[in-house]
Amino acid sequence: MNNEAINIINDNEVELLTDHIFKRYGYDFSDYSQASFKRRINRVMQNFKIPSFAELDHKVIENEQFFNVFIEEVTVNVTEMFRDPAFYKVLRKEVIPQLSTYPLIRIWHAGCSTGEEVYSMAILLKEAGLLERTLLYATDINQQVLEKAASMSFPLDNMKEYTENYINCGGLFDFSDYYVAQYGKAVFLEEFRNRMVFSPHNLVLDQSFNEFNLILCRNVLIYFNRDLQNKVIKLFSDSLPVLGYLALGNKESISFSSVADNFETINKQERIWRKKK
Repeated sequence: MNNEAINIINDNEVELLTDHIFKRYGYDFSDYSQASFKRRINRVMQNFKIPSFAELDHKVIENEQFFNVFIEEVTVNVTEMFRDPAFYKVLRKEVIPQLSTYPLIRIWHAGCSTGEEVYSMAILLKEAGLLERTLLYATDINQQVLEKAASMSFPLDNMKEYTENYINCGGLFDFSDYYVAQYGKAVFLEEFRNRMVFSPHNLVLDQSFNEFNLILCRNVLIYFNRDLQNKVIKLFSDSLPVLGYLALGNKESISFSSVADNFETINKQERIWRKKK
């Protein structure tokens, strides 16, 4: 398929497909960054050799199984354990000691993808002696990635890189103590999964569902337009008590949002804020 064919979808067609998806499935992509969304749709057309918008539209709307594949392709699921070790070092030294003052700790990973960062947090909490009094809520719009996250297993080939990240963020033990190798997979400890709740949640449409001491949503908002970013940051603010923490990705900010004054900066470089008294 040539380059002209894979870029045939135009802005009007993106809007039409977005409208059809919302009416058929209830997923609202209207406030996603259109350039990014369009790029990912074109990639789907290339990967699945779909020659025209009309065929793509029909396939997405009439074939629910293909729609599930489409969702997995267009929602970005790039993650790794202890991604950006400097961020986890700050969590370990500056945030977790403050969380230790609570009898029950609730943490929300919003847009958790396949769960690597959720298990990373569980390891930090275990090493701080806090795992048994923590509940980790992990949500994503994509049911398929949630199922992968709940499986407790990741490709064994990734463990070398993850071990380096773990060491660089100040890991206290041997990283291999936290998983068992089975048939090319690294299967993590059952005690981690027992403290996790995986559930679908749509940041565009759904409301707050609890109060959390820490919310992490890293490298998700960059795919939303400014209005939707503001809406989601307000959702996070509503979900945090006084002195609750919010952590975003290294290219994301709350400075423009309508609730920016609710927060104080804890670590500017690693994008961590705390809700003011």
